[in-house]
Amino acid sequence: MNSTPLRWGILSTGKIAHRFARALNTSLTGKLVAVASRSEEMARAFANQHGAPHAHGDYTSLLANPEVDAIYIATPHPMHLEWVLKCAAAGKHILCEKPAGMNRAEVEAMIAAAKTNGIFFMEAFMYRCHPQTQLLRKLIRSGEIGTIRMIHASFSYYREQFDPTDRLFARTLGGGSILDVGCYGVSMARLVAGEIAGKCFAEPLQIKGFARIEPIVETDLTAAALLQFEDGLIAMIQSGLRLQGENCVLIEGETGSITVGCPWALRHGEAFLKVQHYKSGETRRIDTTKADEDLYGYEIDEVAWAVTTGEHESPDMSWADSLGNATALDAWLAEAGITYETDNGRAHSRQ
Repeated sequence: MNSTPLRWGILSTGKIAHRFARALNTSLTGKLVAVASRSEEMARAFANQHGAPHAHGDYTSLLANPEVDAIYIATPHPMHLEWVLKCAAAGKHILCEKPAGMNRAEVEAMIAAAKTNGIFFMEAFMYRCHPQTQLLRKLIRSGEIGTIRMIHASFSYYREQFDPTDRLFARTLGGGSILDVGCYGVSMARLVAGEIAGKCFAEPLQIKGFARIEPIVETDLTAAALLQFEDGLIAMIQSGLRLQGENCVLIEGETGSITVGCPWALRHGEAFLKVQHYKSGETRRIDTTKADEDLYGYEIDEVAWAVTTGEHESPDMSWADSLGNATALDAWLAEAGITYETDNGRAHSRQ
């Protein structure tokens, strides 16, 4: 079935919004028609750069634009809940940057709004929609590396300058490595555990979490978590804002291993799957990207496919999957002793 072309609006004009706009301009199913910023000047500059016909100096005007079918929410994550609820009430389909909510309760509210208003909603874990992830699922199901016992997943980079007002570090903007990039490792571990169990994802039985906390703003700079799943499967997750990591996924079975190179950004020439067999020493590398593809284009097309078929969620990143990821992140943050304040000043305790 051909997907219905969607007319997109982008809410916020930060770095990730520019990345998404570039993907829209090469997409087969999406067209950028509007952008909104808290400043009309910034909105016009963004619109001129990416060819959007409409520039809105406030977010509410974007929601009222009748030419917009779907909205990509690119604000810092503490603002996601407010604008998901408002987009849903306006009847707009929603792709919300990860993590969708600051905690499970916020994700529950988002899903309830999507159900009430009959719109599509998806958390934007773009790697979930890439063909590499589908191939990885097949390799896990094949049993080629024997019974899988261990998962290692790291997403860690070094931010040179520490700025307590930057959204990466500021508590009021949801700063910290666990929410920014640790969410990817948790998502991948749950995906792998699910495929082992014959499901799309699985939930850990217990979680142990640790973090190095910055003393001024009290957000985590580096963190790690141990997740235990059924049958003794263990996942080790690393996240970091001021520590350069290897940024790969290693899945270890009793007879072999699968390495996922460049699993999150999937840069062409760097993204691959490597299957290694211990006894024979055989190694097989599978390149998984194309020179002319755009990683974000796959999730754009996934939204269009779902809307065309009348679906309100995607099998690649379902509502239950988002809820499970939020639950695991809540547990990791609680273990590490990290809390955040809501817009009205109340603290969320990760209990």
